[in-house]
Amino acid sequence: MFDYLRDPQEIYRRSFAAIRTEADLSPLPETLQPLAVRLIHACGLPEIAENIAWDGDPVAAGVTALKSGAPVLADVEMVRRGIIRSRLPADNEVVCTLHGDGVADSARAQATTRSAAALDQWRDRQQGAVVAIGNAPTALFRLLELLAAGAPKPALILGFPVGFIGAAESKEALIQHAGDIPFVTLRGRFGGSAIAAAAVNALAIVGEET
Repeated sequence: MFDYLRDPQEIYRRSFAAIRTEADLSPLPETLQPLAVRLIHACGLPEIAENIAWDGDPVAAGVTALKSGAPVLADVEMVRRGIIRSRLPADNEVVCTLHGDGVADSARAQATTRSAAALDQWRDRQQGAVVAIGNAPTALFRLLELLAAGAPKPALILGFPVGFIGAAESKEALIQHAGDIPFVTLRGRFGGSAIAAAAVNALAIVGEET
């Protein structure tokens, strides 16, 4: 009834070729471009390339962390479930504490969101971890507050909260206050769980090739 491409490998090949043609990746370091391509592929918007911000060598940091067995810490279940576990190099733990014991009570006591309160349960896993935030600006703000107070440092922060209130501001705060922790983020309101999960998956795929 419909004439459409069915070959998955050819769909991927053409998709990535289109991204390379339509997106201006030239301002990005070569090591970051495979991750950028995956972010664009996740949302279908080549124009987001111009809003990617980073510091350090985030791809190398993330690949090294994953190969060493570091956990992935996700702010929401959608991020956790979007990560392709079979591609992770060391059977890495993928953790979301949003529904952990006491999180709702802690959020009420602190007059904050559950996403922010859930980060208090990351402490014993946070050192050297890959952090993937794809939903809540309050989670990214809280992470930066904890780090400023001396919390263990993750190996990499993938900061892609989305929304109209606090998303752009939280990502600018990451840019200004990440210190020596490598990060990747996307300036502005755009982001989301699919973007954050795609970033983790990109690191796993790059790691397979190196």
